[in-house]
Amino acid sequence: MPGFVVVGAQWGDEGKGKIVDLLTERVDVVARYGGGPNAGHTIVAGGRRLALHHVPSGILRDEVLCVIGNGVVVHPASLIDEIDGLRKAGVRVEENLRISQRAHVILPYHRGCDIAREEGAAAGKIGTTRLGVGPAYESKAGRYGVRIADLADAATLEAKIARAASVLRHAAPAGLPAEHDPEPARVAEEYLTHGARLAPFVTDTAALLNARLDDGQTMLCEGAQGTMLDLDHGSYPFVTSSASTAGGACTGLGVSPIRIEGVFGVLKAYSTRVGEGPFPTEQENADGQRIRERGNEFGSTTGRPRRCGWFDAVVARYSVGINQIECLALTLFDVLDDFESIPVCVAYEHDGRRIEDLPADPAVLRACRPVYERLPGWRQDTTGVTRFEDLPDAARGYVRRVEELAGCEVGIVSVAPQREKTILRPDSRLARWLPAR
Repeated sequence: MPGFVVVGAQWGDEGKGKIVDLLTERVDVVARYGGGPNAGHTIVAGGRRLALHHVPSGILRDEVLCVIGNGVVVHPASLIDEIDGLRKAGVRVEENLRISQRAHVILPYHRGCDIAREEGAAAGKIGTTRLGVGPAYESKAGRYGVRIADLADAATLEAKIARAASVLRHAAPAGLPAEHDPEPARVAEEYLTHGARLAPFVTDTAALLNARLDDGQTMLCEGAQGTMLDLDHGSYPFVTSSASTAGGACTGLGVSPIRIEGVFGVLKAYSTRVGEGPFPTEQENADGQRIRERGNEFGSTTGRPRRCGWFDAVVARYSVGINQIECLALTLFDVLDDFESIPVCVAYEHDGRRIEDLPADPAVLRACRPVYERLPGWRQDTTGVTRFEDLPDAARGYVRRVEELAGCEVGIVSVAPQREKTILRPDSRLARWLPAR
């Protein structure tokens, strides 16, 4: 049976967690393929509100296996806290969670390097979460990283940590902060303890996933962040350090591209981003503040207020093309319920000419001005609507215009955080691909 990918189609924070959680009643396995604890997926189900950072969003389904793939970077202590919190909430973790032995781990020096670089940058800050994710991926690419498998090897772990510490101490312009620069021997002792705690969950997840697919099970691959934060295809250099597009699912999980049958994209009904970098439709005004308050736009990992703006069809079209998205979920739709009219960016203007494709040069993108089309608002509460045809006329018109501009159908409209507050269009590709059990 096939695999499917759920990918963010903006700058992350699109509400992928809810969509994955919703779709898990139709699949057997949910596998996370990239990112680290910088990702935050908030799920509201059965009166429980849980913020997940490492663990895939399918963990609330007792019958679903959740996998943290080799493409993820793991902060062991944080993951253990997350597992303990889920266990305390009554979630089946021991039976339903597996971690790749090939996943890399975040060391204290990674976080120290991240903090030192951001604080030492007079200009050109990336706006990272300062959790050490980027430097951990650098260690992986530089071949001096530490992996989950190493946490069971007491004979070599300290030497591997000492090597990473030496490189990272030189990578920080003014040195590492003292609290993030402990002696390697102490770190090794601590991480061996973490390794023992995580050992029951650790396995060869690539072999596990391929065996499950061979047995006819259906797998949902969960991305972190969004297309515009992808290391290769995002708004570089203001990006994350991993492959957050759909293609990352194959390398981040160890499954072949021929296993992937479809890609679902997740878009907010407006736009947000966290961190630095160009953001053409940003509204640093009362409208932006209104969106932020209505959408509770604060990071689930850092609590930082998100930058807010109108829907950007240039970004949506780009994401649909890069990922070959065939069906979209439109989230936080109810945030727009209170607006009398709603601008939508249909193109950019730069140096007097109209641009409909996303520029690669961040200086050009920063200088672009959005070309807006103003759509009528509906000024009605949509949070109780469960069928597309019951939405107000203007709300249905907004969805259809998004489809036209993005070049892709919208199969889900999310009108509130709760699982049941979701409109699933029964004639969509998504419904046909993943029929209810």
